Amino acid sequence: MTSTKLFLSTLAVIGAISFSGCEKKATGGVAAHDPNAPVEVGVVTLKQTPVSHTRELTGRTESFRVAQVRARVNGIILKRHFEEGTDVKEGQLLYEIDPAPYKATLASAEASLARAKANLANAEIQAERFKNLIASNAVSKQQYDDAVAAVGTYTADKASAEAAILAAKIDLDYTQVRSPISGRIGMSEVTEGAYVQAAQANLLATVQQLDPIYLNLPQASKEVISLKKALEKGFLKKGSSDSNTPVNLLYEDNSPYDQVGQLQFSDISVNPTSGSVTLRVLVPNPKLDLLPGMFLRANLIQSVDENGLLAPQQAVSRNYRGKPTIWIVNKEGKAENIIIETGRTYKDQWVVTGGLKVGDQIIMTNLQRIRPGSPVTPVPWEPQKENSSETK
Repeated sequence: MTSTKLFLSTLAVIGAISFSGCEKKATGGVAAHDPNAPVEVGVVTLKQTPVSHTRELTGRTESFRVAQVRARVNGIILKRHFEEGTDVKEGQLLYEIDPAPYKATLASAEASLARAKANLANAEIQAERFKNLIASNAVSKQQYDDAVAAVGTYTADKASAEAAILAAKIDLDYTQVRSPISGRIGMSEVTEGAYVQAAQANLLATVQQLDPIYLNLPQASKEVISLKKALEKGFLKKGSSDSNTPVNLLYEDNSPYDQVGQLQFSDISVNPTSGSVTLRVLVPNPKLDLLPGMFLRANLIQSVDENGLLAPQQAVSRNYRGKPTIWIVNKEGKAENIIIETGRTYKDQWVVTGGLKVGDQIIMTNLQRIRPGSPVTPVPWEPQKENSSETK
């Protein structure tokens, strides 16, 4: 009987211990899920950040220099000395016009010069002789004056012959048609055997310099006016001088161009048809990937907001009315969902135009565990750490 009482007592003690452990465990479980316990959330503290106002424009490329090669003398094209679509150098021979008539003209002018020189030499000798004889009255004053006048006439003939030679040499030189600039030459407008005329200014070919190359970007005049007003009121400040403004370029398929352009100038007049102002960008083109007439997209910084506020896009959601909202930590240390105003996007963030101020703490993590008024414990948000944990 005693052993039975001892066994029952032992069972009672074990049961009490087990019940006490279960009660503690249950109590601990309730504490772990206490809705009043603060939730640890990662936050980003809002601060002022310079935000550049980038404008995307679309335009066409244009040759840096264009030279139209035209005939400057009359004649038959004897030979073409280039291949169409190739690069040519300044001064390179392109066409050869029949030089025979111009060689003949040059020879005639040289003969006229020789005759003028001979006549001038004879006249000078005779004038010098008469000068010595006039003192002794061996010749009349009239004869001496005629001799001096002859010297002047033949001097003028000599100068005229020299000018004729120069003109003949120029025309003869024009029979060798050379490239006025370095660049890429297009199609030939004439073939061997064609007759060209200086009076008609026949176009022979066109040479275009493609490195560098221009990009013309039309921008609406009303946008230029809005930008100037914002600059005048101090809301924005000018980013860079026009001559130093970098311009990033994209092809039509959105692939980036590997060179950075420089804004050269803004046009001083508005196109009455389109109501736009043209911006001209100088673009390096060392590989000649860009050809005249191509469409390109350009991103250029037109102004900078020194007091910009940026909110991460992943922290912004929209309510049932479509307005942007965000969770912040209020002054009481509790979660609060507020409506904000956003403008454009800047990289991976929203530009905040209203509803937030410097120093506000934006909640980035544990959004599913908080409700309006929930106590929270803010800790700095580390996106790199979060990304690594997600990868794992």
